[in-house]
Amino acid sequence: MKRQLWLILAFVFIPLFIKAQDGSASPYKTDWLRDGAVVAGSIGATVAGNILIENKDRVTETELAGLRKEDVNSFDRFVAGNYSTRAENTSDYFFYGSFIAPLALLLDNDIKQNAPQVYLLYGQVLSIAGGLYSMTAGLTARKRPYLYTEDAPIGIRTDKQATNSFYAGHTAATAAATFFLAKVYHDFNPDSPARPFIWAAAATVPATVAYLRMRAGKHFLSDNLVGYGVGTAIGILVPELHRKDSRISLLPESTQLYDGMALVYTF
Repeated sequence: MKRQLWLILAFVFIPLFIKAQDGSASPYKTDWLRDGAVVAGSIGATVAGNILIENKDRVTETELAGLRKEDVNSFDRFVAGNYSTRAENTSDYFFYGSFIAPLALLLDNDIKQNAPQVYLLYGQVLSIAGGLYSMTAGLTARKRPYLYTEDAPIGIRTDKQATNSFYAGHTAATAAATFFLAKVYHDFNPDSPARPFIWAAAATVPATVAYLRMRAGKHFLSDNLVGYGVGTAIGILVPELHRKDSRISLLPESTQLYDGMALVYTF
């Protein structure tokens, strides 16, 4: 979790060191104060979530002895008992690689000319993804699939991280990064014939991570489906909400039951 936080912070501060260039107009509009506040709040949520995770109760050996695969819902049961350090390590290559993949956008001259703005948005994507995952994992206690096998070392099965199954953070963060890359390229290059291939790659990489996380016994299928959906939504919606001509907007909403935000689409 600490490594992920450092990666988020790195991309948050990248825009401060990239000199803006005169060139093509950006399809996005940003406000450094407002968007910076979103980033700061999301990083705060990431830190708070990490604290919650560190304060979780460990799974006891008595609890482990009472776990049965049959108690897992039928949709996820086929993953219960999986454990593979090789699959886990391989998933990390895709995971960390996806974080730096959006740097490839600098190869596009129009995007490069608007790099500070683009990477401010990317810092927002990573910070929101990190905050949502950390808070969710900190407030839930779903047991990971590898708890259902004795093949995993007892130290891992009783670690605090063993109850961070919901939802799949690696899958979510990878999807957020790859779909952000595809969305930004799409918006800057509306006529490019490469767009379908970039979108296909954006979808394939997090799906691969999801498969490997199941093989590793880190997450159930439902955890990965939620993570994939959350990450995809963040990676696409953050740039879309900043488009100058976007029909989607995020507005405050207040009712007798709750105060919150509403996602509005204008026809």
